[in-house]
Amino acid sequence: MKPVHVIGVPLDLGAGRRGVDMGPSSLRIAGITSRIAALGRLVEDKGDLPAPIPETQPPADSKKKYVREIAEVCLRLYDCVGRSLDAGALPIVLGGDHSLGAGSVAASADWVRRTTARPLGLIWLDAHGDMNTPESTTSGNVHGMPLSALLGNDPTELATVGTSPSVLAQQTVLVGVRNLDEREKTRIRASGVHVFTMKDIDRDGIAAVADRALALATAGTGGLHVSFDLDVCDPSIAPGVGTPVKGGLDYREAHLIMELIADSGRLLALDLVEVNPTLDVRNATAILAAELALSALGQNIL
Repeated sequence: MKPVHVIGVPLDLGAGRRGVDMGPSSLRIAGITSRIAALGRLVEDKGDLPAPIPETQPPADSKKKYVREIAEVCLRLYDCVGRSLDAGALPIVLGGDHSLGAGSVAASADWVRRTTARPLGLIWLDAHGDMNTPESTTSGNVHGMPLSALLGNDPTELATVGTSPSVLAQQTVLVGVRNLDEREKTRIRASGVHVFTMKDIDRDGIAAVADRALALATAGTGGLHVSFDLDVCDPSIAPGVGTPVKGGLDYREAHLIMELIADSGRLLALDLVEVNPTLDVRNATAILAAELALSALGQNIL
């Protein structure tokens, strides 16, 4: 089994509400490293990458707030994830807001291209599309833009972290979507990415959706990156997120998709993002995230 490298990214610049910079600490308090070690995995905590806070930064561009500072953090994460992959490890990135995906996924994509000459498969689990641009956004919050950048679109500051585009639409799968801006809907439909909304999950069941998502993301690819925003889960089990949306994955649905990801044997790297302890209840969301990491790493019921 691959060793696991835990990388904290206390990035709080991309979100509209403060607090996700404490996400990595909350996941460590939930025992993520010791629980991974209990699976029999070698695990090394690489600590936290430096990330500035909004109060110390100059006024933000209203259409892409703090994007240059976010890009600098993503470049540091790109290097760190690349080193972990080169060392034969499976990096687990603890967020922090979802804009960090522009660094972690880009690193996985360039590593896969270099070592297998194939593209990367990406499963993006999120209540939101994260495919806004500075032109389409209504908030200017960059955590709503990283998937757009990974597909080679604006914001260019994030798109140029690594080789652009980092991922191709035909190997990119959005799962759990249920809250999209009107202009973002148009962008997603035009992009060609595969999308499984909560309606699809309700109608077909999580097992069928997970199987289809995995088939799409692993066909012809050199490996799989999973970027898991905790707001894909229902607020009843994940209250500690900045942008909760009712009607998300329940406890077993979230675990089953991670268990099936483990069964695929294709996982290269995992992001766990948007845990906000200031909004949480007894660290429940961080505990859930730690449990989901264990399922993605192969913890079985029997």
